[in-house]
Amino acid sequence: MIKKNDVVSISYILKNAKGEELGRAEVKEPLNYLHGAGNIVPGLESAITGLAVGDKKEVTILPENGYGEVDPALMLKIARTNFPADIDIQPNMQFSSDMGGQERIFTVDRIEGTDVCVNGNHPLAGETLNFSVEILAVREATQEELAHGHVHDGSGHHH
Repeated sequence: MIKKNDVVSISYILKNAKGEELGRAEVKEPLNYLHGAGNIVPGLESAITGLAVGDKKEVTILPENGYGEVDPALMLKIARTNFPADIDIQPNMQFSSDMGGQERIFTVDRIEGTDVCVNGNHPLAGETLNFSVEILAVREATQEELAHGHVHDGSGHHH
């Protein structure tokens, strides 16, 4: 039974409300995360709590339990002069900026004359998320994982 501080391995397929696939984790390359540490969206974490290895579940997550609603305050128009002159600004380029002490990733939406329109919302903000999840493995987290708040799965990268 999955509970707080378990390391959980899942495979999933994520689709939006229109049925378009947004992402997946295959059985051979599952997503490993620390349950209860906020490593995955809250709606998915709560839906998985109490499941066991081999369980499969369809989970629909509304934006408030996923990546949040689209925040208009994060849709900004920035004068082109605020960007380095030697960078060719193009739609879908990403850059990070410090906002209120936390780093935010902004994506360039479009260029309007001398303004660059950027969006600091998560790409899936405002989306209803439909997950098809399968629980592949569950184990207790190590002390180091608990201290760091995420899984050390030997792959050398942090999720």
